[in-house]
Amino acid sequence: MSEDIKGQCLCGAVQVTATVDNPRMRACHCDMCRQHTSGPFFSLETVPGSVTVTGPSKTFKSSDWGGRGFCEKCGSTLWYGFDADGSRNLSAGLFPNGGGGVLKVEFFSDKCPSGYALAGDQKKMTTEETLELFAPKDGDAQ
Repeated sequence: MSEDIKGQCLCGAVQVTATVDNPRMRACHCDMCRQHTSGPFFSLETVPGSVTVTGPSKTFKSSDWGGRGFCEKCGSTLWYGFDADGSRNLSAGLFPNGGGGVLKVEFFSDKCPSGYALAGDQKKMTTEETLELFAPKDGDAQ
């Protein structure tokens, strides 16, 4: 069953709506996500094409294949997006109760600092496995 969820950045200037049908939360421990958020980046899986963002948002091009969205006013992390398909993985923190998401996967699990670990039996993907899943292959459009 699909559900529309609404969220916002810390200052409320950016409003976000999306549809979830099986709210899965993901955590990323890559170096960039940890630098950007001071911990893992938690994103919420949404129905493709359902995301609407209004307000003063900007994207910082952080890799060869994607970028990180943030509020121009308060700096809140909004999303990680892929250039190839324009998809945005929304920050779970934008939504009350994380949009109802349940943690299902950790990306770059081998990069998780020794100072913390996430409890649960979610899938843990190494750097190699994560890059195999997301990084463009030689010759792919970027």
